[in-house]
Amino acid sequence: MTVSTLLVVLVVQRAAAGASEDQWPMPAKDYAATRYSALAQITVGNAKGLRAVWSFSTGVLAGHEGQPLVVHQTMYVVTPYPNVLYAFDLSQEGYPLKWKYRPNVDPAAIGMACCDVVNRGAFFANDRIVYNLLDGHTVAIAAATGREIWNTKVADVRQGETTPMAPFVVGDRVIVGTAGGEYGVRGWVKGLDLATGRVVWTAYNAGPDAEILARPETFRPFYDKGSGLGQTTWPPDGWKHGGAPVWGWLSYDAALDLFYYGTGNPAPYNADQRLGDNKWATSVLARRPGDGTLVWAYQFTPADNWDYDAVQEMILAELTVRGRRRRVLVHFDKNGFAYTIDRATGEVLVAQPYVTVNWAKRVDLTTGRPEVDSTKLTGASRGSVQDICPTLEGGKNQQPAAYSPRTGLFYVPTNNMCMDYHTTPVTYLAGTPFIGLNAPYKPGPGGNLGAVIAWDAGLGKKVWEIKEKYPVWSGALATAGGVVFYGTLDGWFKAVDAKTGSGLWKFKVGSGVVGNPITFTGADGKQYVAVYAGLGGDWALLAGDVRSDDPADVRPPASFMPDLARHTSLGGIVWLFAL
Repeated sequence: MTVSTLLVVLVVQRAAAGASEDQWPMPAKDYAATRYSALAQITVGNAKGLRAVWSFSTGVLAGHEGQPLVVHQTMYVVTPYPNVLYAFDLSQEGYPLKWKYRPNVDPAAIGMACCDVVNRGAFFANDRIVYNLLDGHTVAIAAATGREIWNTKVADVRQGETTPMAPFVVGDRVIVGTAGGEYGVRGWVKGLDLATGRVVWTAYNAGPDAEILARPETFRPFYDKGSGLGQTTWPPDGWKHGGAPVWGWLSYDAALDLFYYGTGNPAPYNADQRLGDNKWATSVLARRPGDGTLVWAYQFTPADNWDYDAVQEMILAELTVRGRRRRVLVHFDKNGFAYTIDRATGEVLVAQPYVTVNWAKRVDLTTGRPEVDSTKLTGASRGSVQDICPTLEGGKNQQPAAYSPRTGLFYVPTNNMCMDYHTTPVTYLAGTPFIGLNAPYKPGPGGNLGAVIAWDAGLGKKVWEIKEKYPVWSGALATAGGVVFYGTLDGWFKAVDAKTGSGLWKFKVGSGVVGNPITFTGADGKQYVAVYAGLGGDWALLAGDVRSDDPADVRPPASFMPDLARHTSLGGIVWLFAL
């Protein structure tokens, strides 16, 4: 380990030590992305006594993904576009507003955002709140005052790049990525200086090794050999507008000095136009935060025919796999397989379907490749391919799972849907959709559209399941009290037993939940749970008439989900619960 690497590790360790269990300073609570809290006042025995103690309307009618932060008895809330940042004083009665930061966000981003104008959250570091604006800017705001410290343009919205993801801070590096696979952007991650906002390095996910930062002396993928893979696995120049965006979640191993993230779909959707594996789209990449060096990569879905983005979280844990204790990352991919991977090397140890999967028969652990069912391959030349499971919404999408070291289980919000898939040839034009797809959905086996499951990642096995009428698009929260929290699209916020899945409590929050619950200790010493309510993402479009503010916007619902609008409308509310 170099001196610079050791310094980064020490900085991260000190930051982690300073973030007590009473707080929630980063999107997933910790660098391992567990979304687990050691707080245990709320238990299986008393969760039924939870009650709403405070709420706040953000005034924004869009999908409220992401989660609040709580640091030093202040709650920080980021809205969807126009990305207003609120700071509430939790030490005072009524939780008054301390300050509000209202940025100037280019409205052109509204038309470019793929799937609603969402924001997936902020990160607290060095007494500042760091978050992304939808229009391709990253900002750092003084946590105490709301003063803007720096504002850096990282993306070009005119090319189709937007930045809905939550930044990730490791030491003095702020790591951000771009969305825009539907516009044929060339996906990247960038490392900014935390003090100044200056872009220190840029690493693309496809293209020449020099631009991917894949150096021969350091890049060691477990399954792939040779150089130039990010270029030679594409048609000539296809990588220049090949997608592989980054709009999900990141994690970090301080001992290895590696951060992990997933990449999205290759572009366009018509696979006939991009023959080859298309590396490193639909992949997990492990990089050094200091300079962006790529250490290893693994592709979940080579030659992705189904829009199976791999941006879902990479949860770090120590598990027993085939009798041996391993340091792993666990990933529930959009393609329907759950992967347990050695996080030092990229070797796949376990890969099993966690939802209904029929596009592939299995994942070969020797090669790391899925055994694809040829009848489910797509492309304009194949016409409409029927009954592919899961849909392009995935077995799971961006909604993050949680891991409890107490139970050893992962708690996963899932979708249960299948699709027909029909692509057409398209021509790339910067800043315009590069899609050419029609993919209607239908319910999966059993008829329920979603479920929450408990998963044993060492065995690759489902332990229990709670079936839900609609896709589960909220994240999960696991606690030491043995309680798991999640929300539903029809507006329920629920608590269940982590060991059995038995229902403990639920509360109607007024709008569909697509955000992620958190927990913290208040100034009064009580444990609180917070969550956003605010229907959005694809579901606001598919639900039909959920815009009460626009009489002209009366849309029919999707045929596979005809009644969601009976249960919820759009909204943006922050809820707080306690015993």
